[in-house]
Formats: sequence, structure tokens, C-alpha cells
Amino acid sequence: MKRYQTINKQLFIDNRKRFTAQLKPKSLAIFHSNEVMPRNGDACYEFKQNSDMFWLTGIDQEECALVIFPDCPIEAYREALFVKRTNEQIAVWDGHKYTQAEATQASGIKNVFWMDEFDNLMRAVIHMADTIYLNTNENDRASNTAPYKDLSFALQMRERFPLHHYERAAPIMQRLRSVKSTMEVEYMKHAIEISNKMFHRVLKFVKPGVKEYEIEAEVIHEFVRNGAAGHSFTPIVASGKNACVLHYIDNADVCKDGELLLLDTGTDYGNYISDMTRTFPVNGRFTPRQKDVYNAVLRVMREAKKMLKPGVLLMEYHAEVCKQMEKELVDLKLITMDDIKNQNPALPAFKKYYMHGTSHFLGLDVHDVGMRYEPMQAGMMFSCEPGIYIPEEGIGIRLENEILITNDGCIDLMEHIPIEADHIEDLMHS
Repeated sequence: MKRYQTINKQLFIDNRKRFTAQLKPKSLAIFHSNEVMPRNGDACYEFKQNSDMFWLTGIDQEECALVIFPDCPIEAYREALFVKRTNEQIAVWDGHKYTQAEATQASGIKNVFWMDEFDNLMRAVIHMADTIYLNTNENDRASNTAPYKDLSFALQMRERFPLHHYERAAPIMQRLRSVKSTMEVEYMKHAIEISNKMFHRVLKFVKPGVKEYEIEAEVIHEFVRNGAAGHSFTPIVASGKNACVLHYIDNADVCKDGELLLLDTGTDYGNYISDMTRTFPVNGRFTPRQKDVYNAVLRVMREAKKMLKPGVLLMEYHAEVCKQMEKELVDLKLITMDDIKNQNPALPAFKKYYMHGTSHFLGLDVHDVGMRYEPMQAGMMFSCEPGIYIPEEGIGIRLENEILITNDGCIDLMEHIPIEADHIEDLMHS
């Protein structure tokens, strides 16, 4: 049994139909679950399902595989799921695993086999296909070099079946996963509401003298008590100058009177994530300078949201946002018009205080897959997160909401979560 409410299997049935429609004739596609990754000694990291595997099946367990072969002459292998064979010892030590009937109920796939049957059953089936689609991690933000199941399986397949034609499943999955269905949006809204509850909890807790990791404890408390698996990424709890380190995750300092706290967190509910950033005063009151910078970031955010609509290119959108940011930085006297006039185009003046992108795809992953050089479409979900970072003043401010693109513009799914400076001050003193 999972913490989250059962996800309607129709979501995964529809997702497979969308994927299957993109395959070439006489093609077979294979997807694998992630492996349980070793940590130290005999310990392992908590299992996290491969996002593509989950999107296609809803199966949230290790040692599983999906085979899609629409033109297979054997009906049982046109859509086949393989799950880990359990036994009494596994049940005693590790708990319940899917039965075949439960795997069908979760995924909508009728033909379910045991994973230890995979090699024998697939050997002959593979020879019936002309093309094999294999999956690898093509997220263009990924930089880790650790081996993983999809990659090792792809290498094995090319060695064992060298005369087949191979295709990449990742480009198909990126385009499909980036456009959210109505059901997916509802699951993401649930994760967002957990973040809303968390933020209200933290606003009541923060005061001068608390430690960043104590705030982190409040965050995870609210996430878990609402049925979330935990964090969707390592939380950033950054007070004072720490907020000028974009990926600060030490969360070890004491929050001091007069400082701001930047809280960038997200929760994982049913494998769908939230991602929100708020910045607020440790003592409950912004200084005039802090409020000026804060409101500048908020104005940029509101202008940026207006630009998120179908047909827009992500890079062109970011360039327009940066023009808005330039105006705010000039008004804050952080840069001058002469700085802009004499700037190196490869290193614009604004980058001294705003050095990251404005938006990224959201979904099953916090930096979700998507084609960033193709126009935006209705159904896509983006973050919107401008920021201003002034190390010399110990001020780092970022604000981030989740934005759903529709044919009529965009919807801010976090608009109900407090963001106005005065509202935050009122909540902290109520």
C-alpha cells in the first residue's frame, strides 16, 4: 500500500495509447524500472521509480519492465508487464510486492508476467520486430555520470541483437510527458496544496535564533503528515547571505534578526511534484530596502507570467524577462544605463544579480523533460522564478510559482499561496 491515494489507471492506459501512436510499424519498445541504488555498507537509497516507467504504467516498484509491441503476432506481448516475483521471505523482510492481479489493477495491463521470465519470453519476441525503441536519460539538464538500468540494458541489447534497427524512445517521451492531461494537473494540484500547508506552518515557526535545519524539519513534517513521499528535491533553506548561493543545501546556519530567509522546496505526492520558492523576513518585518528588492522581483514575476502562452519559445521568453529585470535593477541602483550600454553581450550587466533562467518544465521530475527549443503548448507546466541576489547586502530573493499554460493564456496554480509582502508580514504576526 502506498501513502498516496490510488491513481486512476485510465491515466496510464491513455498515456500508453499516446506513446504507441508514435511508434514505427513492426516496432517494439522496452522500458525498465529504476534499480535500488547502494548507499554505503549494506544500506540503499530510498527507491524512486523511473519517471517514464511510472508515466506509462503507474507501477511504483523496483525490478519491473514494460514491453509494447503493437504489431506482435502473439497478442499477449502487444502490451506486457513484468514484475518482481515475490515470496514469503521478501514479504517478511521488505513487505508486500505487487501480485500479478494487483499489477493489472494499477496499470490496466492484462498480460502480467514475472520479471525472472523476461529473458526467455522476450528472446523470440524480439526477433519478430524490425525496430527496437530503447530508453535513456536525455534530460538536457542531467550531468551525473553514474550508470543506470536503462543505459546498461541498451548496451546489452545492441550487443545481443546487433542487426536490429534501434530508435530512441526519449524524444517521444519528452514531447508526450511535457503536455499534461487533466488528471495529471489534478495530481499536481494536490502536491501544490501540501506545499501551501507547509508554507503556512513555516511562517508560524520562523523567528530569530532558529536554525535552518529546524525549518527543514518543519517542512518535511508537513509533507509527510499529508501523505507525501517526502521532498521532490533537496530543500534550500537559506538565510541571509546563504540565499545568494543558488543551490545552497547545507541548511546549517542560525537565522538572524534582520535577515531574509529564502525557502525553495517541493513535495513528491504520488510521484508528481511541487516546486515553490518564497522569501520572507526572519523577524516578520521587511526593511524598506528588502521590501523594495522583494517587490521588484514580484513585478518581474507578474510580467513574466503574462508571456507564458502557446507558441512562445522558452529562450525568447527568458530574454524578454531579462529586459524587465534590467529596468528593476537600474531602479534599485544596482546597475546603470551606462553599464547596460557598455556591457559585453556574452555577459550582460544584469547577470551580476540575476544569473539563472526564469522557467523550467515541471511534472514527474522537478526539472522535468521537455523540448525547450520548440514552442510552448497548452497543457505544459512551467515554474516562474525570477530572483535578485545582492551578496554585498546579504540579500537574496527568489519567488517561484507553478504555471499551467492553456489556450487562453496561463493559470498560476500557486496564486492562492501568500506572496504579497504585506500579506506575509500579517501572517507572521497574526
